[in-house]
Amino acid sequence: MKRLVKTALTIAGSDSGGGAGIEADLKTFTAFGVHGLVAITSVTAQNTQAVTAIHDIPPEVVAEQIRAVAEDIGVDAAKTGMLSNAEIIKAVAKTVKNYDFPLVVDPVMIAKSGAPLLREDAVDALIKYILPLATLVTPNRFEAEKLSGMKIRSVEDAKIVAKKIAEETGAEAVIVKGGHIEGEEAVDVLYHNGTFREYRAPKVEGCTHGTGCSFSAAITANLAKGLGLEEAIEVAKKFITLGIAMGHRIGHGHCPVNQSAWIEIPAEKWRIYEELTNAVREFESINPVRLIPEVGTNFVYSLPLPYARSTKDVAGVKGRIVKYGNSVKAVGPVEFGASDHLARAVLTYMRFYPEYRSAINIRYSREIIEEIIEIAQERGFKVSFYDRREEPEEIKAKEGATIPWGIETAIKRIKERPDIIYHLGDVGKEPMILVFGRNPREVLEKIKMLI
Repeated sequence: MKRLVKTALTIAGSDSGGGAGIEADLKTFTAFGVHGLVAITSVTAQNTQAVTAIHDIPPEVVAEQIRAVAEDIGVDAAKTGMLSNAEIIKAVAKTVKNYDFPLVVDPVMIAKSGAPLLREDAVDALIKYILPLATLVTPNRFEAEKLSGMKIRSVEDAKIVAKKIAEETGAEAVIVKGGHIEGEEAVDVLYHNGTFREYRAPKVEGCTHGTGCSFSAAITANLAKGLGLEEAIEVAKKFITLGIAMGHRIGHGHCPVNQSAWIEIPAEKWRIYEELTNAVREFESINPVRLIPEVGTNFVYSLPLPYARSTKDVAGVKGRIVKYGNSVKAVGPVEFGASDHLARAVLTYMRFYPEYRSAINIRYSREIIEEIIEIAQERGFKVSFYDRREEPEEIKAKEGATIPWGIETAIKRIKERPDIIYHLGDVGKEPMILVFGRNPREVLEKIKMLI
């Protein structure tokens, strides 16, 4: 029977902190739906701050790991990472020669913490035995300088070095990564088939431990899936840029790339879409006509942190929910970015209470707010408010700052988590009541209690 899942092999060291090495590679393979295979070359004791111990696996055991998985399962593409000594390098080169799969070589030399991961006497072995077998070599600036004996200060320098490494080693292609090169963009320079190609992305603040491993693993996974080299790199560039921006803020040193963001965000967006769509339909069926304000109601649900960065990461009802005769009707479908005001409110609320990601706005009137406060006291809900007349002038002068200021003010006013926040309006601004919950279901339950 034909194997339906593609496989990718990582020949690399183990990172006990889970940020780099085979751990990063396997997470990356999974993110692309590729089954990961492993040949461990070294076991390291490391965390986000330092590498405290290294134990190299015997070369014959490294070679046998490759042979075992290749003979039984099959390898669609492979990559190398940490190959710490010359004997391991020779054993890997001798073994992979027996198989016909693309090989991505990440010439790992130094850990993010600065610890050496490739012995000085092994650099020559890497150049002599491994690079000639490479479909692609993926050095960063410092690794490329070491391999070429040249300094890199610009994109043009990177082009010269990429070509030099390819021509002198016989590697099919070389990409010099641009994260360490000066400039606002991270420009990766590929030399392939006698031509250059640049891959550009803005340099983003975030977590960088495991960047090189994850980038090369993403290329490997996409080669395994049948993509051409240049297309595989293009996908990997997007993947690693997202992974850095969404990195896991753990440890006290260099925090690790978040490989899961690539699949978590689309999956979470679909869950949010389904849950909010169902909640909007139920809200319509409740038919709370008297709760709909003149400007209409919106119902929002945000991606979780750290994925929620702007209003585009919050789903809402396009066109809002309005009074339609004696009924209530959503004008349009649920879409991300469909809300502005309420989205900013929930994003601010999440800064204090990250698990509370949903909200709805309803009509303010003296009668309604008196009812809500009475019910809140009975049900144990907490109510707070903000007064736009108290808004500082510097906040008023800043576009989009009023709502974050208001929500923060209301939370700090009662020094605990409010279920309901209302504001008293201002010139040209309708007063409003906002109801918050962990999810749309919880918001709906509160609305049912309130009516």
